[in-house]
Amino acid sequence: MAIYIIGDLQGCYDPLQRLLDKVRFDPAADQLWLCGDLVNRGGQSLEVLRLLYTIRTRVTAVLGNHDLMLLAQATRQAKKRSVSKEIKRVLKAPDRKVLLKWLRSLPLLYRHKPSRTLLVHAGLLPHWTVKQARQAADEVGVVLQSKEADKLLGRIYRAHPSLWQPDLGRWRRMRCTVTAMTQMRYCNNKGKMDLASKGPPGSQKKGFKPWFKVPTVRNKKWTVVFGHWAALGLKITPAAICLDSGCVWGGKMTAMRLEDRKIFQVKGKRL
Repeated sequence: MAIYIIGDLQGCYDPLQRLLDKVRFDPAADQLWLCGDLVNRGGQSLEVLRLLYTIRTRVTAVLGNHDLMLLAQATRQAKKRSVSKEIKRVLKAPDRKVLLKWLRSLPLLYRHKPSRTLLVHAGLLPHWTVKQARQAADEVGVVLQSKEADKLLGRIYRAHPSLWQPDLGRWRRMRCTVTAMTQMRYCNNKGKMDLASKGPPGSQKKGFKPWFKVPTVRNKKWTVVFGHWAALGLKITPAAICLDSGCVWGGKMTAMRLEDRKIFQVKGKRL
């Protein structure tokens, strides 16, 4: 049995199939971990969701910002937001309810104790302990599984605090959690996020650094595997591993075998 972790899919079904063939993925024995952003921009989001749902017992995935966008657009609160043709295909599919219910069941954070690995789409705030990060993610996950899910999905695009604190109001705290785990790239030593900077390290505002270079993050003794940051690209360090190699932008789709950290790649979507 092997565990393969793949970066952002973003609706790139054909590269995903080629990558699974390359690693000889066996759904009867192997496991597939996904760093979020399963949908949007690649043109085949519906096909990606259907494939993953078919092998869902072997899939561990976390929610990305594009996945939450899809869930938000499926709610009444998101009717005024523009919807791409690709997302409309998902929303009009006969199996949409089953696929969206599965997508909504995914967490923001996954913890694997045996390998001391944390899986998240974007990043973790520096002052969070692993326990606090789990509690913050679980708070959001519980709401997404409740009657308040549409209320949360309708609020996640509102203005949010740039600094997470446990004593924030419930909705503000959850919006901040979602932002950190699905959108963050840079923060300062206090955990204040810089969401305006989206380029590679060196392009951020003064006083900010890549979230995984803040000392308190590097000292957690866990490895955080994430995606979201195509401009950073494939990056492997003892404490943090980025697997978003820009497949949807004409780059590559990347998989890492957890056991030995061997990298496998295929060419991404042609632009």
